[in-house]
Amino acid sequence: MTLRPVYRVTVFVPPAHLEALKAGLCAVEPLVLGDYAEVLWTAAPGEEQFRPLAGARPAQGSVGELARLPSVRLEFSLPREPERLARVIDEGIRPHHPWEVPAIFVDECWAALP
Repeated sequence: MTLRPVYRVTVFVPPAHLEALKAGLCAVEPLVLGDYAEVLWTAAPGEEQFRPLAGARPAQGSVGELARLPSVRLEFSLPREPERLARVIDEGIRPHHPWEVPAIFVDECWAALP
């Protein structure tokens, strides 16, 4: 077994936009883990909530009102290279996500490969 340093990236996305987000990610990064490409994990169903503040331009909901919408948790891993992570977020996630401020979380962890 070999432990490799990776980023684990988690993104929450409305179910109707999941496939477009996956395609956008795979277009800029092969998402390789071991001998496999396009490795992604999804968990559903879920719900996200938010209250847009003054100055927000929400794709759903209204400024000042609490919104609750269905959501899917999408996860993938990348080698721990900051430039690669920035490219995936800026080119693979943000242009393919419907929200003005997508919920994107990055953890530094280790992947156990054979």
